[in-house]
Amino acid sequence: MHAPVPPPKATSQTAMSQAASIAIAISAIAVVGVGLSLSIPLLALELESRGISSTLIGLNTAVAGLATIILAPFVPRMVRTMGARALLISGTIVTAICLLSFKAVPSFILWFPLRFIFGGALCVLFVVSEFWINAVAPPHRRGLIMGIYATALSIGAALGPVMLSILGSTGWTPYVAGALVLLAGALPILFARGMAPAIADNSSHGIFTFLRRSPTALLAALVFGAMETSVLSFLPVYGMRLGLPEASASLLLTIAVMGNVAFQIPLGLVSDKVDRRLLLCGCSALGGAGCFCLTLLDAHSFAFLAMVFLATGVVGSLYTVGLAHLGARFHGGDLAAANAAFVMMYSVGLIVGPPLTGAGMDAYNPYGFAIVIGGSLAAYALLVAVRLLQRRDEAGAAG
Repeated sequence: MHAPVPPPKATSQTAMSQAASIAIAISAIAVVGVGLSLSIPLLALELESRGISSTLIGLNTAVAGLATIILAPFVPRMVRTMGARALLISGTIVTAICLLSFKAVPSFILWFPLRFIFGGALCVLFVVSEFWINAVAPPHRRGLIMGIYATALSIGAALGPVMLSILGSTGWTPYVAGALVLLAGALPILFARGMAPAIADNSSHGIFTFLRRSPTALLAALVFGAMETSVLSFLPVYGMRLGLPEASASLLLTIAVMGNVAFQIPLGLVSDKVDRRLLLCGCSALGGAGCFCLTLLDAHSFAFLAMVFLATGVVGSLYTVGLAHLGARFHGGDLAAANAAFVMMYSVGLIVGPPLTGAGMDAYNPYGFAIVIGGSLAAYALLVAVRLLQRRDEAGAAG
């Protein structure tokens, strides 16, 4: 009998290098998520204390989304020129400087260019980190890894408000703490010398062509962005209009976040075993059905809370499964451009979602909240189902 032959050392080292590279990128963006989730409510509270109207606060916040839409098409070229590692480090430094500048600048007018730069730097951080993770992830584990990424980011995002509640929103302390947290996101990247993926080839397609080439993934980002922002903005309001006390209505948001965290890794594992388009279709259909069910359930019941947990948790997978679908389809320069298009469509969702949901609540108070979100998810599920049937018919005709 022969002793078992160990796997080649080079293969083992490659796997370890992949794992380390992925862990570094995930930990960096999770830390940035902490700083971001601290800074966004902090800036809103700062403007509120200065007597700025809610409308102007909303407009100033929206500038960050506009920056993402404008800058995203240029990020692949920036990665090719500077490298992913240098670009991520630069992005974290810019975000930290901007956060401190918000406190130092008394003129509200100057907050608009500051918010644009801040939003642009965040766009770079998310596009590059997601490209990094997608490019390095092994194909048979891509869904799982994107699920881990989303879970880490969600946990990081949950820690920011906790820090803000401890530090308070007055004085320089929360700004300095937020800047230090953002800078801490660069520390893992400093140890990633030689681990970052490079773009050796030019993308042969413009960023907008990916909407035609992979509408299933990109529209998943748009629908998720619209749903996520609408839930964050209106779910507590929806609960209060259904008769819940303020504390219980706020708890709905915590339940939604918990659902999002709970489902990412399991659905990521599933996405590695099945056609991701089927999973996107099924999750959006289930989430849409769950939203419609909310209009029928008593808001004071356990069934209502369970449905919030289930619907928001399942729909949370649209982002990560959509990203994994892109990673399976594109490589090199095309993957970087596709990731940029994905983040851009997510930002479009952030901008259009709350106005549509708010209009729905005004038109059919309060159930318009659930109906608009449920209808959007159902429309997306129908689109994906139609595309799957078309592909099946085309394959049958070719056979």
